[in-house]
Amino acid sequence: MSTEFIIDLNEQNAQATLQQSMEKPVLVYFWAEMMPESCELLPVMQQIAQQYQGAFTLATLNCEQQQMLAAQFGVQTLPTMALFHHGKPVDGLAGPQPLDAIHAMLEKHLPSQAELDFEKAQQHLAQSEFSQAQALLKPLQQQQPEQGLYALLLAQCNIELGEFDSAEALLATVMMKDQDSLYHSLMAKIDLHKQAADSPEIRALEKEYQQQPNNLQVAQQLALQYSQVQRHDEALAILFAILKTDLNAQDGEIKKTFMEMLSALGQGNASAAQYRRQLYSLLY
Repeated sequence: MSTEFIIDLNEQNAQATLQQSMEKPVLVYFWAEMMPESCELLPVMQQIAQQYQGAFTLATLNCEQQQMLAAQFGVQTLPTMALFHHGKPVDGLAGPQPLDAIHAMLEKHLPSQAELDFEKAQQHLAQSEFSQAQALLKPLQQQQPEQGLYALLLAQCNIELGEFDSAEALLATVMMKDQDSLYHSLMAKIDLHKQAADSPEIRALEKEYQQQPNNLQVAQQLALQYSQVQRHDEALAILFAILKTDLNAQDGEIKKTFMEMLSALGQGNASAAQYRRQLYSLLY
């Protein structure tokens, strides 16, 4: 059997397989058809390898078919499992084993789930997949708020997704020792956003809106201006306040603009999700 995470070990691929342990652990499982206990555990080991999704490679060795190779490992009991890392054996178990014992051995040497999630988040960031990276970084930052790098990278995602207020709140939690070049770069982006978000045109519309709060055309123009400079919460709040009173305001134009803003923010945006639910409550 051979899948992405599972290899049938033989004399031809043994050296290359063990060389893989320089990058991630390789668990060699020794079994034979003449030993029913080892046969029964084989599909369990394959299932475990799939569950860990590539955190380690499972190399299964049929000791009946590969007797010379099995002898080189010096295996005396079946089933036996030997964990290799950095080219050397680091752990192992002999004889039939309960699942708890197998997982306990693996977890001593494998990255934690948090480490795996952080690695995935970094891969998403490298590919500018900010929504996916944000989804992984949010729980990590909440679980370890003292970890400055989590906050910095999550703030970076928030800025790229137009969530400047959330980014600024995160950066306020970053301790002095973690305020590196990335921190200062992100702060600079927030400052530039604030300058753009407070243009003379917006200030003029804000003044007009304060003077004419019932002027729906002014309200819509201000919401559009807010949206263009990523002040999404303020834009949605203005339009939703109108929709609560009249769903068909401006012959449906207000609702159309509101829906377009929600669509532009996407399914993963928290504010959009909140306002989408509130709109559905009005509709239904």
